[in-house]
Amino acid sequence: MVAPGALAAVFDRLDGLPLPVAARELARAAVPVFPCVPGEKTPIVPSGFRRATTDPRRVAGWWRWQPGANIGIPTGAASGLVVIDVDVHGVDGYAAYAQATRAGLIPVPLATVTTPTGGRHAYFPAMPARVQRSWAVGRAGVDCRGDGGYVIAPPSVLRLDGAPVSYRVEQVASGAVEPVDAVRLRDFLDPRPPRRPVRESQPVVGREDADRLAAWLSRQIKGDRNYKLFWAACRLAEGNVPVSDAVDALVRAEQPDFGEREITRTVYSAYRSVGAGAARRERPATPASPPAGRLARRDPAPRAGAARGLG
Repeated sequence: MVAPGALAAVFDRLDGLPLPVAARELARAAVPVFPCVPGEKTPIVPSGFRRATTDPRRVAGWWRWQPGANIGIPTGAASGLVVIDVDVHGVDGYAAYAQATRAGLIPVPLATVTTPTGGRHAYFPAMPARVQRSWAVGRAGVDCRGDGGYVIAPPSVLRLDGAPVSYRVEQVASGAVEPVDAVRLRDFLDPRPPRRPVRESQPVVGREDADRLAAWLSRQIKGDRNYKLFWAACRLAEGNVPVSDAVDALVRAEQPDFGEREITRTVYSAYRSVGAGAARRERPATPASPPAGRLARRDPAPRAGAARGLG
């Protein structure tokens, strides 16, 4: 796990370094790294960020093989780093970030990085012995990269409209830094709706059901998986699972054909549908082979001739 002082020292000299040298310097500072497609954010190596390492031989070998590879850093417990990602696509995430800073929810970052699209990555030390999951609040334009996530580090380059644009170090803290409480930050940016009263005949769905549905969803072939995601989110909404827990579980389903923002929008759409009393009219038919457990028993068996898989 990286020491905050070591990270600040290496970030202070990343700009302008060749990518192989920058990857080596990060690994020397105990920051695990892995290679991504040159000019893109997609991992090159199988299993992606789970293969991240500080081993100097492996790091050197990866960047000899792909000298132009971008540098990925896993977030959360894997590196001891949590990154708050400010987006500018459609929503000005800087406004929400500034509001949360004024509210005392975002301390001085260990380092801030300007992304090629004009956003910002704010790096913080992870809270020791505490799980900090990744999440996305699309309407605020702010995401958290924690356990199960990764970021692209400077001086990596994205190709935008055919031109290379670099990640640039904006600022490095000169003194001690504090972790960010990502749970409080999310609750501030996206307050949880009040829980609906539970009818006596309505069973309460637990977090284990959310995890089971997420595991089942991750095994589905891409195609109409968004349809099945909506179905799964409706089941969780009807079971009074908090929407934040549903998003956490379903984002971890790792669906490469659509990202966290699309998943978050679909989950919120399902919760709105159920909350408005329209679940019976709009709820999708039960997909084939639903996961075992209480959720599976509540829905009727698929109609004869229903598809057994996705094409």
